[in-house]
Amino acid sequence: MSSMEATFRWVLVTAIAPVAWGSNYFVTHEFLPAGHPLYGGFLRALPAGLLLLAMCRRLPRGSWWWRSLVLGALNMSAFFALIYVAAQILPTSVAATVMATSPVVMMLFAWMLMSARPRVRHLAGAGIGLAGVALMLFTGAVAVDLRGVLASIGAMVMSSFGYVLTKRWGGYVDVLSLTSWQLIAGGLVLLPVAVVVEGAPPGLDAPAVGGFAYVAVVATALAFVAWFAGLRHLDAGTVGLVGLLNPVTGVLLGTVVAAEALSGRQLFGLALVLTGIMLGRPGGARKGPAPFHTPDVVAGRTADVPE
Repeated sequence: MSSMEATFRWVLVTAIAPVAWGSNYFVTHEFLPAGHPLYGGFLRALPAGLLLLAMCRRLPRGSWWWRSLVLGALNMSAFFALIYVAAQILPTSVAATVMATSPVVMMLFAWMLMSARPRVRHLAGAGIGLAGVALMLFTGAVAVDLRGVLASIGAMVMSSFGYVLTKRWGGYVDVLSLTSWQLIAGGLVLLPVAVVVEGAPPGLDAPAVGGFAYVAVVATALAFVAWFAGLRHLDAGTVGLVGLLNPVTGVLLGTVVAAEALSGRQLFGLALVLTGIMLGRPGGARKGPAPFHTPDVVAGRTADVPE
C-alpha cells in the first residue's frame, strides 16, 4: 500500500469521529434530560471507558496515572459537560458548527507544543472553513444563545489542547488503552462534581436510556478510538480539518431530521466549510509516523516511555 493510500485510509478512519460527534448533538438535544450536563458527561464517559478497558485489559503504569487524569479532564470531563450544555440550548446545526473552529486552535497548540508549523493549505482550508462557520452562526433567522456559543468555544479550546497533548504523549501506548484510561478518569472526575452541583441523578425514560447507550458506545467509545488513531497517523492540521465533518453532520441532521431552517447565507457557509475540508486534504507522505505499538505493548505491558 502506498503512502497516499495509507494516508487516505486513516483519513477515512478519523472521519468516523466527527460524523459520530455531529450526530451526538441531535441525540443530546432530542432524547437526553435537560439541566444535567455533569451527569450527562459522566454517563457518557465512564461506560464507554469501561467497555474499552474490558477490551484492552491494561491499566496505566508510572506517569500514565497522572497523564490519564490530565487528558481525561481536558478531553472528556470539561468537554462532555460543556458540549451537553451547548447541545441543549443551541440548535443542532449551530452547536455543531461552533466546533469547526477547532482546526485553527489545534494547529496553534501543535505549533506551540510540538513545533509542528502549520502548512499553507491547512491554514487556507481552516480560514475558509471559519468564514463558513461565521456565516452559519450570524446569518440565521433565529438569534443564537450566547451561553451556548461560549460553552462550545470552551469545549473546543480545552479539547484541542488535550488532543495535541494526547498526540505528544501517546505514541507508545495502544489506542484502546489510551482512550479507555482517559474516559474512565474523565468520568470519575465528573461524578463527585455532579453529586455536589446537580444533586440526585436524573430519572431516565426509555428514549433517554437508548440515547445514552448510543452516545456512550458510538459517539464516544468508537469515535474517540478512531480520532486518537487518526492523531497517531496524521498531522494535527489534517486531523483538525477532518473534524469539520462534525458541523456538516450536525447541520444535515438539524435540517433533515429536526426540521431546523437554514437561510441561503447559512447554506453558502456550509459550502465554504466543505471547501475548507477539501482544500486542506492531505497530500504526500508523512515523515516519521509514531508507531501504534512498542514491543512492551504488544507483549501486554504498557511501557512508561519518557518523552
